[in-house]
Amino acid sequence: MLAETRAFNESLGAILATQPPIYTLPPEVTRRARREGRGVFPRLVFLEQARTITIPGRSGEISLRLLEPESPRGAYLHFHGGGWTIGSADGQDQLLWEFAQATGLTAVSVDYRLAPEHPFPAGPDDCEDAALWLLEHHGGRLAIGGESAGAHLAVLTLLRLRGLHGVSPRSFAAANLVFGAYDLTGTPSHRLWGDRELLLSRPVMDWFADCFLPGMPEPERRAPSVSPLYAELHDLPPALFSCGTADPLLDDSLFMEARWRQAGNETTLSLWSEGIHAYTAFPIEIGRRSRAEQMAFLRGL
Repeated sequence: MLAETRAFNESLGAILATQPPIYTLPPEVTRRARREGRGVFPRLVFLEQARTITIPGRSGEISLRLLEPESPRGAYLHFHGGGWTIGSADGQDQLLWEFAQATGLTAVSVDYRLAPEHPFPAGPDDCEDAALWLLEHHGGRLAIGGESAGAHLAVLTLLRLRGLHGVSPRSFAAANLVFGAYDLTGTPSHRLWGDRELLLSRPVMDWFADCFLPGMPEPERRAPSVSPLYAELHDLPPALFSCGTADPLLDDSLFMEARWRQAGNETTLSLWSEGIHAYTAFPIEIGRRSRAEQMAFLRGL
C-alpha cells in the first residue's frame, strides 16, 4: 500500500509541475475546468438519483444536494472542500451516494457561497442556516462533516449552534472531519511546508485564506469564530479526524483532535502514511480504506 501511495504522489507531483498554480488563475477558470473534467482530479459524475432542493437562508436561497438511501434512518450534513473558493454541492455525488448506501443516512450537501465573490462570513452563514433547517425538518439521527475547508465549516457550524442559538452541538451525533483546516493563521506543518505542491503548497494555502478572509489581519484570523482551533470545544459530538501524513494541514488535525479530546469529547485519530491532501478523492488503496473507515464510523450512530 505504501509503495502505491508513493508512486501516486510522485506521478501527481510531476503532473502538477507542468500546470500553472491555482493561485495564478481566476477562481472561475479553475471551477470551470473542474466541471469540464480537466485537471488532476477524477472526472465528476452527476447521478440521476440525486436531487436538489432550495431552502431559505438569511441572504437568499441555499441549494442542498440530496442523495437518499432506500430507507433512511437519518441524515449526514456535508460541506464540500475547495479552499472556500472552488467546489460545489454536486461535485461529490459518487462519494456521497456511497456514504448514503453504506450508512443509511441521507447525504445533504450544502452549496454554500464561495469566496472571493462572497468572503467570510458568507459561507459559514449558509452552513449555519442549513444546519438549523435540517434540525427543524429532518428526523432521525444526524451527523455532520466534510473535507478540508468543509471540515472547517462543519466545526464552525457546531460552535455557532451552541454559541448563537443555544442548540446543543450534540444534536449531531457524530462529526466526520477529513483533513480539515482549523487554524487559518497556519499551524507549523503549514508554515514549514514551502513551495512543493501536492495539491496544496504554502502559497496555495495562503491564497485560499486570503480569498476567504480578504484584508483580515493575523490576530483577527486567530479568533475562534474564524479559526476554531482556538475555540472552547466542550460538549461537542464524537469526532473522527482523518489525515494523510504528507499533508501540510497535518498539524491542524493533530492539534484539533488533541484539544477536542482534552475538552472531554470522544475522538478517533486516523493517520494515513504519506497520504497527501485530498487522498480520499483518488482511486488508491489508502483512499478506499479511509472512506470505508469513515462510513463505519457513521454507521455506528
